[in-house]
Amino acid sequence: MYGSFFHIFEIKKMKQIEIELPAFGRGFHLITKIIINRLGELPQTGLINIFLQHTSAGLAINENADLDVREDFESFFNQWVSEDCMCYKHDCEGADDMPAHIKSSLMGQSLIIPIVRGKLGLGTWQGIYLCEFRNKAFNRKLIVTIYA
Repeated sequence: MYGSFFHIFEIKKMKQIEIELPAFGRGFHLITKIIINRLGELPQTGLINIFLQHTSAGLAINENADLDVREDFESFFNQWVSEDCMCYKHDCEGADDMPAHIKSSLMGQSLIIPIVRGKLGLGTWQGIYLCEFRNKAFNRKLIVTIYA
């Protein structure tokens, strides 16, 4: 009775790719195309895990068309986790150091996206963001694991 609602997913194959992103300035940057261009051919169904190997940046999926969304994210996070707070002990690398770690923890460093008909199962207006919380730009590294 319920069998028609479920698709059985069996992992048979796994592939891993490392991607080094260029240094982006502080802010929210769409990196969907960079990732897709490095993936190569995807299986018809599966999952993709994108993991960011850093503690002062994050990953997110959100609106990919209107630049105002990215600016609003930056504005909101800067108000929510202010660099002006005198409450931080950890400031080895400047005033943005601890706030960047807090923002990174709030956003997270990992995304899981379904693979549907050989493509990332993102919605029409969804894109993958690198959320850069440091004032100085750094190259960032991703580990992308494809499960088929």
